Amino acid sequence: MGTNPFFDKDIVSIKDFVKDDLEYVFEATDTISSLKHSERSELGKGRALGYVFYEPSTRTRMSFEAAMASLGGSSIGIADLKSSSVEKGESLADTIRIIDLYSDVILLRHPMDGSSRFAAELSQNPIINAGSGSEEHPTQALLDMYTILREKGTIGGLSVAIVGDLKYGRTVYSLLYGLANYDVDIHLVSPTTLQVRKESIYELQGRMKIKEHSNLDEVLTEADVIYVTRIQRERFPDVQEYEKVKGSYTIDEKTLAKAKKDVAVMHPLPRLDEISQSIDHTKNAIYFKQASYGKELRAALLALMLNESLPR
Repeated sequence: MGTNPFFDKDIVSIKDFVKDDLEYVFEATDTISSLKHSERSELGKGRALGYVFYEPSTRTRMSFEAAMASLGGSSIGIADLKSSSVEKGESLADTIRIIDLYSDVILLRHPMDGSSRFAAELSQNPIINAGSGSEEHPTQALLDMYTILREKGTIGGLSVAIVGDLKYGRTVYSLLYGLANYDVDIHLVSPTTLQVRKESIYELQGRMKIKEHSNLDEVLTEADVIYVTRIQRERFPDVQEYEKVKGSYTIDEKTLAKAKKDVAVMHPLPRLDEISQSIDHTKNAIYFKQASYGKELRAALLALMLNESLPR
């Protein structure tokens, strides 16, 4: 696999990745997934993942904990701010400095844009951005692309529809920047008030083909992947604005009937009503596989950050 570019390095933004980096992580994920338990559990033995979540998380935190455990390591941290010194007014800087003393790699989710970059400047150990404001969620983008690769056999040449809250959904921005490394057609489907923030994707102009739509039906016959996002009530400054757009799109049997037979339906989860549970049993619904791939990819990232090289 060549020299490991991720040893002791921060994972702050998907914008820091070039195509070779992405391919390296995907190959490492395949390698980690194929290792015997005895080999895999040596890669994090005696090491600790320290996590700090200033916003709620189920999948990201649990998949990282499961990933670290599968490498033979342990996890410590703060999942509930009310039980930590943050509740007493401790600053982000001091919290990071303390958890840096007790762990070998730090996982941070924070509502402030730029928080992970700030934390990376303070800590001795590498930082993983588990979501910063409405800006970035790089490991979600990595696992999303790995899922597409595993399920479709390729990323390049596909047509990808991204549906729902494109204004506040941080997974959307990370995914777009990741996909910009490949030749893909992007269809952005959202209510007018939730269109993608133009200033956040200006760097992508000319790098990829992007079309915007408000009607999902316009893209169904073309899309190879439908990536659905939750309309996030917690990010709306005005609840009335949320009430106007909630439930704008629902993927159900009728949607699948109009789409390509092999379309892959993805979702970073949690979902509300944007994907009907009635399609969970279909071969098109790969969002639970996506969560499973997430554990494997995050195990690979941790292994790469903690070891100069992986077993072949």
